[in-house]
Amino acid sequence: MSMNKPEKTTGHIHKLETFGLVDGPGVRFVAFLSGCAMRCKFCHNPDTWQSSGEEYTAKRLFDYAFRYKTYWRDNGGITVSGGEPLLQLEFVTDFFTLAKQQGIHTAVDTAGQPFRDDSEYLARFDRLMNVTDLFILDLKMMDEQGHRSLTGVTNDNILKMARYLSDNGRQMWIRHVLVPGLTDDDDDLKKMYEFISSLKTVSRVEILPYHTLGISKWHELGIPYELEGVRAPDQAQIDHAKELLHI
Repeated sequence: MSMNKPEKTTGHIHKLETFGLVDGPGVRFVAFLSGCAMRCKFCHNPDTWQSSGEEYTAKRLFDYAFRYKTYWRDNGGITVSGGEPLLQLEFVTDFFTLAKQQGIHTAVDTAGQPFRDDSEYLARFDRLMNVTDLFILDLKMMDEQGHRSLTGVTNDNILKMARYLSDNGRQMWIRHVLVPGLTDDDDDLKKMYEFISSLKTVSRVEILPYHTLGISKWHELGIPYELEGVRAPDQAQIDHAKELLHI
């Protein structure tokens, strides 16, 4: 359990979705948190990079989410996404602690970047693990140098987090954004399949086709968009990636 009190632990919320259908099983309440250390070239939500947004206590957010429990039936629940929710680890832990007290299914949609394997961080992370039913992990690519070029950061700690979750018996979904010319390399996808196959608790693997719906946000924020002209993958490219990932 978190050492904080849910009435006092605060987090910054970018937006809330009360009827989510794609971020975990069933119908879900989805809280998108602000803040992210990654700078993915294909990000469709660059407006979540900064730690801004409306401030909520964990209890206030849970009380609001719980109003929608009739939507969830027996197979839905609550998902925290971002941005990067692990940047607000204590807030998510307290929020999920309240949810688990009511028997609600909880999921974290994360890119894993803040993860560390030192004892102080793992003690905090373990508290989150104990109140999280599903980790939805976004794997960008396997090649470390390519990952740095694509996102600005290493993937070493992300892969360590996946192994840690597997070793601790935590259910995972793996997602991969397919960007033509960037994240569709055959060898890298084969390595990704080998890595996923080495994990013991992955129950689902998904391809998320790249889209251009977020470009306007880059323009509005005055951030140069490097992928101008890159098109969404066609069905043949998607099917080929699925074949390499054995989906």
